[in-house]
Amino acid sequence: MFDNFNDIGESVKLGVKNTLVIAAAEEGELLKALSTANELYLNRVILVGNQKMIEEISINERIDVKNMEIIDVPDRVTACEKSVALVRQGQADFIMKGLVDTSIFLKAVISKTGGLTTGRLLSSIMMIRISSYHKFLVLSDGGMIIAPDLNKKKGIITNAVDFSRLLGMQHIKVGCLAAKEKINPKMPATVDGAALKELSLHHYFGEDVLVEGPIAMDLLISKKAAQIKGYVSEVAGDVDVIVMPDIETGNAIIKVMTHLGNAQLGGIVMGACAPIILTSRSDSYENKLNSIILGAFLTQEMDDCHQI
Repeated sequence: MFDNFNDIGESVKLGVKNTLVIAAAEEGELLKALSTANELYLNRVILVGNQKMIEEISINERIDVKNMEIIDVPDRVTACEKSVALVRQGQADFIMKGLVDTSIFLKAVISKTGGLTTGRLLSSIMMIRISSYHKFLVLSDGGMIIAPDLNKKKGIITNAVDFSRLLGMQHIKVGCLAAKEKINPKMPATVDGAALKELSLHHYFGEDVLVEGPIAMDLLISKKAAQIKGYVSEVAGDVDVIVMPDIETGNAIIKVMTHLGNAQLGGIVMGACAPIILTSRSDSYENKLNSIILGAFLTQEMDDCHQI
């Protein structure tokens, strides 16, 4: 188990460094993070986008991009398509979204003729380190799937468990977030949480995975709250993975932890044939760098999935 992103970065340094391609790379904080990552964690960086803008930003903000390759393209749609093609062709090992709308970027990723999909569900995973909790938290999905039904929640858990195993987690504890612990037909999160727990009891997600649900947030992250309420579960106060009931909940929790809780975070999209970094334009330099570190680590750990 890693305790922080620096530990993950040190592990990356010990492995074979890989190539990252960025779609629409003309953004200052992103270029700063890439400059640091290129020096420490990556073998090669390919910037796909408006070359003139990239060079102007690098000069104005004193960012070193001289060791990065720049591929000049006329627009952001082309930048996304070109970046995806480089991964498919084996010229890049993983991909990152730059200054482009997520919908445009994902359209290139999921293209049936030239995309990176494998038939699995694509889901956004946020790995969070906050000082008030004793270990990393994995939250999913707070960035892609708007209102997941039971079947999609199965996929979300499967991706999150695979992700957690790659990070060295064992005996993975999953909590299906809801407002209460009792099943209420009018509250789909409670119904789905109970169904996912039942699947876990039959080892649907693996013998080393324990799913609890439905369960409220205070019980997931606080043993004291669980004791006060008389709630008994191995997951209570020691959760690894929290499954969001919908994108609004996930998005809000992540942003509250980041902006009010000063949490460090790194985001990744799982389910494709290569790690996909999907950061927000408002993310800090540090959190963009954390996401790159996370993607670089996963690229070292995942099987080669290049397609021609």
